[in-house]
Amino acid sequence: MTTPTAAAPAPPSAELADRARVALRRLVGREDADFRDGQLEAVSALVAQRSRVLVVQRTGWGKSAVYFVATALRRAEGAGPTVIISPLLALMRDQIAAAGRAGIRAVTMNSANAQDWDEVRAALAEDAVDVLLVSPERLNNPRFRDEQLPDLARRCGLLVVDEAHCVSDWGHDFRPDYRRIRDLLQGLPDDVPVLATTATANARVVHDVEEQLGVGGRPVLTVRGGLARDSLRLGVLRSMSPEQRLGWLLQHLGDLPGSGIVYALTVSAAEDVAASLREAGHAVASYTGRTDPADRERLEEALRHNEVKALVATSALGMGFDKPDLGFVVHLGAPSSPVAYYQQVGRAGRATDRADVLLLPGPEDTDIWRYFASVSMPREDQAAAVLRALAEAGRAVSTAALETAVDVRRTRLELLLKVLDVDGAVQRVSGGWVSTGVPWTYDADRYERVAAARRDEQQLMVDYERTDACRMAFLQECLDDDTAVPCGRCDGCAGPWYPTDVPDTVVGAARERLTRVGVDVDPRAQWPTGMDRVGVPVKGRIPAEEGVAAGRALARLSDLGWGQRLREVLREDAPATPELLRACVPVLAEWGWAQRPVGVVAMPSRGRPQLVGSLATGLAEIGRLRFLGSLDLAHGGPTGEMGGNSAYRLAGVWERLVVGPELAAALATTPGPVLLVDDVVSTRWSLTVAGRALRLAGAPAVLPFALAVDG
Repeated sequence: MTTPTAAAPAPPSAELADRARVALRRLVGREDADFRDGQLEAVSALVAQRSRVLVVQRTGWGKSAVYFVATALRRAEGAGPTVIISPLLALMRDQIAAAGRAGIRAVTMNSANAQDWDEVRAALAEDAVDVLLVSPERLNNPRFRDEQLPDLARRCGLLVVDEAHCVSDWGHDFRPDYRRIRDLLQGLPDDVPVLATTATANARVVHDVEEQLGVGGRPVLTVRGGLARDSLRLGVLRSMSPEQRLGWLLQHLGDLPGSGIVYALTVSAAEDVAASLREAGHAVASYTGRTDPADRERLEEALRHNEVKALVATSALGMGFDKPDLGFVVHLGAPSSPVAYYQQVGRAGRATDRADVLLLPGPEDTDIWRYFASVSMPREDQAAAVLRALAEAGRAVSTAALETAVDVRRTRLELLLKVLDVDGAVQRVSGGWVSTGVPWTYDADRYERVAAARRDEQQLMVDYERTDACRMAFLQECLDDDTAVPCGRCDGCAGPWYPTDVPDTVVGAARERLTRVGVDVDPRAQWPTGMDRVGVPVKGRIPAEEGVAAGRALARLSDLGWGQRLREVLREDAPATPELLRACVPVLAEWGWAQRPVGVVAMPSRGRPQLVGSLATGLAEIGRLRFLGSLDLAHGGPTGEMGGNSAYRLAGVWERLVVGPELAAALATTPGPVLLVDDVVSTRWSLTVAGRALRLAGAPAVLPFALAVDG
């Protein structure tokens, strides 16, 4: 499909230009403010020509000014409210504040303010709202979709799709819910203008977004500018060990200008780095997907007002956070593509002459990229299982109930349902999900092309790290910006601008922090719901006499320190090394158990029998404990994939980890707690079932211990 290209917009009339400047100056609060190149042309295309416009401009260019000015002009003409589809609550908060400064009445309907929805509906009915911000997920909320959306589509004066690269599954941050916007566009009256905005789209993503904006044969005007950021000074510190990277931050964070963001690739890395920096006296806090929404808002305000030097964050702090004078962005680990990297570093230097951007990549980056890529696309077998389960049910099925019908982990299941919903095969209704009966075909060719594109982007990120050329020009070229020229500021153009020294004492302090071990493993307290549907006769709370105690593990696989070492240990089966056994000792010594174990039992392992067996016997020898043996595998052992959902993972190990005669005899003569040793903890159901078997065989307590927590 070829999207019709709109003719170049006619120059705005003098009268429209004057009205637009008045609105702009009210928005920014300055009487000398004027439009940047392309802004007024985009406003004119929306207001005078009712066009569909895609704006691809660098962060800080002022895309929000276009839709707020266009809103003011459209409302003055008697048009209905602007509807802005916005991906993040942080972005909504900023946009509402900016609109209020311009006298524009903006409200939002999102998951965090459900208590205000009736009030918002009343204001919309009274035409007392200029801008309504909604998340793409809200478009498929049954009540909103059925009761609110038809009227909004009829009355809408302007539709805005913010962060429009999310529409495209070629984009670095594709969100299935954004695909619903295509259906919304089809229902809009012909004279309703549409604006889509993004700063992070290469030519392939731009083409995909243009196709979706142009549904129905409507022409699309694309306004694209150069993406160079003159304020950013880019650099890369390569070939550093984990302790050197953390040491660099400990030594030099205070030297970076103003306040900023330190990005990490995983939640545990962000939390650990923040803790290390706080211990060293730096005013920092962690900000991740685990952070409570109220705490997120508080932390964002603390950073805006320079009450912290930095937030140590995952990508949860990305699109939508606006601090024009953000002084630096440091990445401890690289994002998986230059496009995603450009989006994150674009938070810095919007209203400053200089902002420092530094990347400290690590060897674990590629493993993390592969993991996230593996969960971002639907699998054909899992999609077929979901469709079959819904068709057989013949009624609405909740996500929790679906987990007992298909072996798909909750996060992947939710993504898969969104994809199937957008494709029309399922529908979300009150009470869960139903099959629509619409035939669905797995588009294997497209998903393979997307996967190949992801791999290419990962290689480009490695190339960015290694290049000796201009880094800003490299990022621009990855975004298909043909205006790229050497920036003259990055370490490729001007040489390293950042300190490279890390005193041995600081490296030592970082090493001490990273070599700290010990992760709590909370015991399962309740059986999953609906286990009778998969042939497992349990429900409710796990009886105290069958449960395991709180356990411990050496480290998380995502940890900056031991995580990388454990990934190497787990790549192949080999006996536990003396170093590995020594690392486990302080974890056991600091356990704080109510009663010291008197015996050790090994989990049976098909993949790493040498590692688990030698770990168990080695710990028994070090602790002068009795090694009691290993549990047996019955019926061929556990079934199902690692990391599957709770219901299927439990069903896969139920009655397959058993106490054999020799172990039962040993337990009978061991009057005390036993240490249950495993290699990796994922869902904890293997340990739960094994511990239950030991308890039923007479063990008074079971203390689970593992090398690694996967998550």
